[in-house]
Amino acid sequence: MIKRITKYLFIALMLTPCVFWSKIIIVAESGGDFNIIQDALSVAVAGDTIFVREKNDPYFEKITFPRSGDNINGHIVLMNYPNESPIIDGNGISFSGDWPQGLVRIVDKSFIKIIGFEIRNIVLSDNNVFPAGIWLYGSLNNVEIIRNKIYTIQQNANNAGAHGLAVYGTDQTVPISDILIDGNEIYNCKLGWSESLVLNGNVEKFVVSNNIVHDNNNIAYDFIGHEGECPNPELDQARDGLVVSNIAYNIDSRGNQAYGDEASAVGFYIDGGKDIILERNTVYNCNIGIEIASEHSGKATSGIIVRNNLVKENIVLGIAFGGYDSQRGSTDNCKIINNTLYKNNSEKFDWGAEILVQYYCVNNIIANNIVHSKSNIPMIDNRTNTGTNNIFSNNIYFTEGNPEWYWGSVFYSDYDSYRIGSGQEENSIYANPMLVDPKNGNFNLNVNSPSIDNGEIIEPLIHGDSDYFGNARIIDDIIDIGAVEYDEVTSVEKNELYGVNTFKLLPAYPNPFNPSTTIEFSVSPKNIPEKYSLNIYDILGRKLITKEYIATHDEKFTYYWNAERYNSGVYYAVVNSFGKSQIRKLLLIK
Repeated sequence: MIKRITKYLFIALMLTPCVFWSKIIIVAESGGDFNIIQDALSVAVAGDTIFVREKNDPYFEKITFPRSGDNINGHIVLMNYPNESPIIDGNGISFSGDWPQGLVRIVDKSFIKIIGFEIRNIVLSDNNVFPAGIWLYGSLNNVEIIRNKIYTIQQNANNAGAHGLAVYGTDQTVPISDILIDGNEIYNCKLGWSESLVLNGNVEKFVVSNNIVHDNNNIAYDFIGHEGECPNPELDQARDGLVVSNIAYNIDSRGNQAYGDEASAVGFYIDGGKDIILERNTVYNCNIGIEIASEHSGKATSGIIVRNNLVKENIVLGIAFGGYDSQRGSTDNCKIINNTLYKNNSEKFDWGAEILVQYYCVNNIIANNIVHSKSNIPMIDNRTNTGTNNIFSNNIYFTEGNPEWYWGSVFYSDYDSYRIGSGQEENSIYANPMLVDPKNGNFNLNVNSPSIDNGEIIEPLIHGDSDYFGNARIIDDIIDIGAVEYDEVTSVEKNELYGVNTFKLLPAYPNPFNPSTTIEFSVSPKNIPEKYSLNIYDILGRKLITKEYIATHDEKFTYYWNAERYNSGVYYAVVNSFGKSQIRKLLLIK
């Protein structure tokens, strides 16, 4: 029989007007209410939770949600049984005749959550099938896709595509809205001419956060407009979204049947999107790190803020903006601010650069960025002569060898000539930004870095509250250059900040890391002895490690964390003492 929720939740529901009885439904190989996921979905209504247990074999089925939850009774929740990882597998399943074609489909249904599955194995060579691990399609709202692994979605046909996770808003009036995509991993996908994680068409008010996309043969994250997915051109744009604390790596289109030897796969691509914030993301070893552009002539990508991102060691380009040729659209009124770019164009492509200015860029600001290039790699490449009213300012440029810039038809090999010739770079400098240890992943600023206090505040809302690590971005109306805000404070300031019991959680190093990092905090106890605790949490707030310390005098504590048994992702180090706490974000990248 279908199991009722606990008596405590029942009492809460009875006190809420117009709320139906909610159910917990178990799907299992044996002993549950159902042994097929779709059968459980066929009876689930708003407020119900379906727990799916692991089986000896995967669930070989494709599933569709037949009804919505609602804003009174709640979501329909489909999730893994605690501490288990159920698998939905496409091996042997036919996708012809369906639309959309995929393993998990939500079409015109709202208030749904999908949590904690492995979704895998669509391997095809069929130009008539366009599959995805998860499809959201049509018009819907309040859907959450959380902590799923999507892998081995592979389309091998010559003129076709596939997605790991796709959101397509196709209604001409009602958007897909209020979408959360958090903590998922997408990998080992062959995508043809399509993307790993995509939002396309009439989609608004979304958050894409804490996901990891890697080892796929086309674009990792894409936010698209102007492709005709929505019949109304005024609404045919992904818009009003936040893309935060995601990771993209090992994204390479070379060998993809749709691209041949072309190295054009982007980590984070905003193609025709509008009013999207891209912040605190990490991208490395992709063909292109970040690109904001429009592929459609006469159409624009606009209102994009690219801030506080780490863009390092990508294969061809760090950041590109503007249409990729003269037949494309424009990039308008965008901000590329407070990013750290490090040694991109790692394979020295002849068209590679740290920042590439393409066709039809209008009214964009490129400010407060650290650009640390390899020798003989252009730091800025702007040769199209098609842009207007673009401003470069307060940047720091540096190379350990021979610097290069292209502006218009002129090549520059020294900074002063470039600055004068371009008429740009007010308050920018050419100097070593003095990153602590970038070779080992530590992109914090050294105490003597010229980046400190030398940024320009455009508008506080444009810069946001947090730097790359989640610490305060603007301190006392001052901002640094680069993705990381230097935050060491004097002992006087420490006393003011932390009062009786003073402590300081220092930046972990290296960070990002694999598989080990060092966590340090310094203390200045006022009442001897004082107790401190160091805790490490995963992204869901689950405590993984606790260490207790007692200090009787000023000293520094060090904890060496070997995270070899943990998965790639975001973790948090937290130090607590006497009701006060400090936090640092940790990025484990394997």
